[in-house]
Amino acid sequence: MPSQPLPGFRDFYPADLAFRTHLFETWRRACVRYGFEEFDAPILEPLELYTAKSGAEIVGQLYNFRDKGEREIALRPELTPTVARMVAARAGGMKKPIRWFSIGPMYRYERQQRGRLREFFQLNCDLIGEPGPLADAEVIALAIDLMRGFGLGPAEVRVRMSDRRITTALLDALGQTEAQREVHFQVLDKVARTPAEVSREKLKLAGVSESAIDRVLGLSRPAGWEGLEQRLGAEPAVRAAAAPLFAVKQALDQMGLGEFVDFDLTIVRGLAYYTGTVFEVFDTGRSHRAIAGGGRYDELLGLLGGVELPAVGFAIGDVVLGELLRERGLAPDAPAAVDVFLAAVTVEDGGPLLALAHQLRDAGCRVEYSLRAEAVGKQLKLADARQARFAVVIGPDDRARGEVQLKDLRTTSQRAVAVAQLAEELRRALLAG
Repeated sequence: MPSQPLPGFRDFYPADLAFRTHLFETWRRACVRYGFEEFDAPILEPLELYTAKSGAEIVGQLYNFRDKGEREIALRPELTPTVARMVAARAGGMKKPIRWFSIGPMYRYERQQRGRLREFFQLNCDLIGEPGPLADAEVIALAIDLMRGFGLGPAEVRVRMSDRRITTALLDALGQTEAQREVHFQVLDKVARTPAEVSREKLKLAGVSESAIDRVLGLSRPAGWEGLEQRLGAEPAVRAAAAPLFAVKQALDQMGLGEFVDFDLTIVRGLAYYTGTVFEVFDTGRSHRAIAGGGRYDELLGLLGGVELPAVGFAIGDVVLGELLRERGLAPDAPAAVDVFLAAVTVEDGGPLLALAHQLRDAGCRVEYSLRAEAVGKQLKLADARQARFAVVIGPDDRARGEVQLKDLRTTSQRAVAVAQLAEELRRALLAG
C-alpha cells in the first residue's frame, strides 16, 4: 500500500483541513459582503468546453478520458468556461449584472513545482452583464479585500494592473499585424523571467523591426501611474484605449484602495480570451507566483454559450496564498478538537457521565470523554491532548449534591457547579473566550 498521495495531490489532516476551512470562510465572507451569490458545478465537463476556448493543445494539460458512454470528458482545470455554460443556459431569466462566486477543486496535469499542484482549490468570482469600468473596479476591490481579510496590506501585496486594449492600440500604432501582436503579448507575458536577448529574438523571428522591438520592450520597464501618460504618446486611439483603465484606478482611489494598485503593461494574462482590464496579485517581494489573477472577457460567453454578455472576473488558489500566509505567520493556530472533556472518578459515574455528555452536546458544546475506565489523571491528560477548554469531573460525592467539578484548563482553576446550571455556565464561558 502506498503511504503517500499521487504527485501533485495532498492529504488534508485535521490541522491542514482547518487551515483550508479558514481560507474558504475568509473568501466566502468577503464575497458575500460584495453581494456575490455562491454557486457550484460539476468537476467533470465535456472536453470540448476547453478545446473550444484554448485549442487542442490544452488537452496535454488536462486530466481527460473517455467515459462509459463514449463521451470525451475532463476534470475541470478552471471554472470560467463552466460559468459561461451555466449563464448561457439561463441568461434570459437572470437579472443583470450577475454576481457569482464558487469555491472548489480544480485539476491540471502539469509538472509539480512550488506554488503549483495538480489538484488545488480555487475561488472563482465573476461579474457578468456590465461593460463599464466600475465592474472592473468592483472585482479588483474584492480581490484586494480578500487580501485584507487575511491581514495583508499594501506593504505585503500589490495588484499589478493593465489593459490589453492599451497594448493592442500601441502595437497597432506601430503597424503590427495580428500575428505579430500575438507574439508581442507572449513576449510581454514572460518578459520578467526571460533574458532580454531571447525576447528580442522571438520578436525578430516574427518580422518585427528593431525600432518596434525597442518600443515594445520599453513597455516592460516599470513606469507607474505617473509614467503612463508619457508611455501613451500622442496617438488618439491609444489614449482612448487607456480611458477605461484610468476610470478603474479612479474608482479604486475613491474606495480608499488605490494604494494597493500598480500600473504594469507586462500584465497581459496568458489566456487569449481576455479583452480589456487585466490584473494579477503578487506578494511585494515577488518571492511567490501570482496569488490571484483575472480581467475582462467580453467575448467568451458568446464563444462558448452563444450569449453575448460582457464579463469580468478573477480566480485565487489556495496553494500560493497558503504558502504566503504561513511564511508571514498569518496562519491561524489549529482549533481545539473539543470544548469540554468529561472525566469519571469511578465506574459508577459512567452512566451519569454519558447522560451529561448528551445533554451538553444538545446544548451545542463539543464534548469528548474516555471510552474506557481509566484513572482521572489519565483522562485529564487526554483532555490536554485534545486542547479542551474545560474539564468536568464527575464523582460520587459531587453527584450526591447534584454538582460536578468544573476545571478551567487554561487557568487551572476549579469550582463546583450545579449540574442543572452547567450547560449555561459553559455557554457563557465559551462565548467569553
